[in-house]
Amino acid sequence: MTVGELYLESLSTGVITPSELSWLTHGQDRFSRLEEATALRLGRLLDQGDIQLGCRLPSISPLETASSGLFDEWIEPLGRQRHR
Repeated sequence: MTVGELYLESLSTGVITPSELSWLTHGQDRFSRLEEATALRLGRLLDQGDIQLGCRLPSISPLETASSGLFDEWIEPLGRQRHR
């Protein structure tokens, strides 16, 4: 992963993980001037609360949800009870 990729991922999800932050801080001495500026911007976004320190949950598509039985075991029974 590059600093630019980390920046874009963090902006799109609003989250930076502790391991990514650790990688960022440990690699500072090898960054180019542009990467340093990007890392500083990430720090400012963290300070402002625009990016949160946390974890990213994998996204689940509706097809994966239906095939996992979640629809039949949890969501659909709630719907059936409500329409009685």
